[in-house]
Amino acid sequence: MTAGGALTISPDALMVKLIGLPDVDVLLWRGLLTAIGFAAIVWLRKGRGFWQAYRRCGWTGVGVAFFFACSTCGFVLGNQYTKGGNVLMILAGAPLMAALLSRVFLHERLPLRTWAAIFACMAGIAMIVLDDAGGGSWVGNAFALMAATAMGCNFTLSRTKSGVDMSPMLALSGLMVAVAAFFASGFGAGFSAPSAASWLWLVILCLGILPLGFTFIQRGPLYLPAAEVGLLMLAEVVAGTVWVWLVLGEEPAPTALAGGALVIGTLVGKGLYERRLEMRQRRYLADLGLTPGEVNEE
Repeated sequence: MTAGGALTISPDALMVKLIGLPDVDVLLWRGLLTAIGFAAIVWLRKGRGFWQAYRRCGWTGVGVAFFFACSTCGFVLGNQYTKGGNVLMILAGAPLMAALLSRVFLHERLPLRTWAAIFACMAGIAMIVLDDAGGGSWVGNAFALMAATAMGCNFTLSRTKSGVDMSPMLALSGLMVAVAAFFASGFGAGFSAPSAASWLWLVILCLGILPLGFTFIQRGPLYLPAAEVGLLMLAEVVAGTVWVWLVLGEEPAPTALAGGALVIGTLVGKGLYERRLEMRQRRYLADLGLTPGEVNEE
């Protein structure tokens, strides 16, 4: 579910550039439209239980909404000042942030292989950032790092309320983004009317792609540690970088390509290794006449 959500939102960086509006305008319309999209999904899923879904989230949900809003602002502003592929790569730092926060606040222990995968991905990210230094790119990289940190905080906070789906609170996060953009623009004084083409991309992205994809992703911490959710989001890095490269021609430098290959190779290798461990465990339990569900109940 998490990986599917990451693939769904992978055209995000590309479409932010295709919209072609100033960053404050993008944030305003993105916030308003995604709030509508997220609320519509909650209504379709919950029906008469619409308001109850929000009440269950409580103040923890408000915190989740705040951090998601911060990650949205960092992502959009990062794409305004640096390459879209670089923003996606830097966002791969979210698993490290989530792992550290989960260890400190939730006392969640991660396997050594997960830590190794996180640091290998961070090495790849460093190659991306160092290669793109100068020319104002550090501003974009800083915004992208803010997005990664806020996303890690979001996933960790979601884990503190076990069994509660925090995805309905993403509608509130959209409103937070819109309000922040409104104040940043001088109470709407600097807004410009989107063109027909910009409206088309805004509607496709903010009413369809983002609400659907992030609803799946936000449900990930119900079933996985925060760091694992962040690692699975690297599927967006792979697909999103390809989108930007193919459509806009923003070809990464050789060092950036090597860093991306390190990130992707680490994720694939970790997945294959864990799949092997899972199959071995299933065979062992089968020999004992047990199922994984029975073991979990014990």
